[in-house]
Amino acid sequence: MRLLSCLLLAASAALAAAPEEFRTSSGTLLLTPIQHASLMIQAGGKVLYIDPAQGKYDGLPQADYLLITDIHGDHMVPALVKKLSKPGTVILAPKAVAATIKEATVISNGETRTIGDFKVDAIPMYNMTPANGTIYHEKGRGNGYVVTYGGKRFYFSGDTEGIPEMKALKNIDVAFVCMNLPYTMSPAAAADAVKAFHPAIVYPYHYRGSDLTPFSKGLAGTGIEVRLRDWYAN
Repeated sequence: MRLLSCLLLAASAALAAAPEEFRTSSGTLLLTPIQHASLMIQAGGKVLYIDPAQGKYDGLPQADYLLITDIHGDHMVPALVKKLSKPGTVILAPKAVAATIKEATVISNGETRTIGDFKVDAIPMYNMTPANGTIYHEKGRGNGYVVTYGGKRFYFSGDTEGIPEMKALKNIDVAFVCMNLPYTMSPAAAADAVKAFHPAIVYPYHYRGSDLTPFSKGLAGTGIEVRLRDWYAN
């Protein structure tokens, strides 16, 4: 029985690390969940990481591009940025991150950069309501991102509530949306926000300890495909 349990855990970990595959007009894009808010994109012979901060990186390729959303330790780890960087690595980040990651090129809310075959739009991410008297994410400090490759639009929310700028997004093919109280929003609130901008596919991420059932139930019957993955097996 113990051996079977170990095998099942190993299989679960392997599944969690399996890349998600998307077909685009520029070829296949592979997106690998790493942990929490950290993930890797491989497309067109290039490697792009978003928020390399948690999980295991041994054996993973170095980055051509890095996107960092915010200053908190579950999104920005300077030692990992250094480990994954190589000569010519492009790092895009908000000004607050660039104060620590000196190699970063600043991108602010509302701005767009093109890096290779990727178009990157910086989207606001912030808290609207204090939690325990605290605003954990101030408006203008961090970025969510819409990354476009081969005509496909991928949205990465960063740490945010269901802000008007999220709800106003258009033509999102794949969304990665945060949920965890008190820092961002509840799964039910996340479902309401996702319904507003109606991506084709949504992945809950950055959900440590949250019950995802209200999220899935909240999107039932909307035509939005909810994909649940274990972001904490790595």
